[in-house]
Amino acid sequence: MILLTGATGFLGEFVLKELVKRGHEVTCFVRKSSNLDIINQLNVKYFFGELDDYKSICEALDGKEALINIASLGFGHASNIIKACEKSNVKRAIFISTTGIYTKLNPDSKIIRLEAERLIKESKLDYTIIRPTMIYGTPKDRNMWRLIKYLKKIRILPILGDGTYLQQPVYVKDLASAIVKTYESTICIKKAYNISGAKPITYNDVVNITARALGKKVLKIHIPMKISYNFLKAYERMSKKPMLKAEQVLRLNENKDFSYEEASKDFEYKPLGFEEGIKREVTYL
Repeated sequence: MILLTGATGFLGEFVLKELVKRGHEVTCFVRKSSNLDIINQLNVKYFFGELDDYKSICEALDGKEALINIASLGFGHASNIIKACEKSNVKRAIFISTTGIYTKLNPDSKIIRLEAERLIKESKLDYTIIRPTMIYGTPKDRNMWRLIKYLKKIRILPILGDGTYLQQPVYVKDLASAIVKTYESTICIKKAYNISGAKPITYNDVVNITARALGKKVLKIHIPMKISYNFLKAYERMSKKPMLKAEQVLRLNENKDFSYEEASKDFEYKPLGFEEGIKREVTYL
């Protein structure tokens, strides 16, 4: 039996459905405030607890054979989770990290996630670490759905920088399938995988392909990165709660393309192309 954390989130919902479809017995580890609609629809067991509550994790892991941790590693819970697994004699564990650990910038979340990966790799667990790129596919995603809604209403899009930086978004169902396949495959033990979309494309291409899926033409207005950065620096000094920060300009202009060659070799990972994936997402409008 598997304990699944993060089951009610954007990615977790698809992982749960994939596990059930493949015949795995699952218990979901959820907060009392969680929406349990999907869990109840699938007639799956659940256990109330918090990842910062060591005792509740241990209780939830009792009698389980494996853990699939979809919940973010960016909140500092890795040590609790690892210790609970080791105490409960749960050896097999899948952890979701992010390709964001490769950023040249140093946000606090990067430091926390790198420390989490270190703890996982130094543990006694038969771990697999999955590092997805930006995830998209339904209105619950945090990035592409905003762009879709914006382009649906407005034909002019300001872009901070030249838009030539590379992206490689991963379709949520492809990622969910990859997570379950790594759990099922012993070759994936003690390994970490970058999981990305079919091929790298520029941000300009992301906008153009999304616009085509919507049947629209969009005018892109590029604002030079240096001007954007300096403007937002000044804006941050004047605003107590800035909606956009200068660091985000630097982050936006980093390349985010990552090879999935090892995943393809180990468990035949074959991701969907962005053009097809975004066509599926716009059908939610």
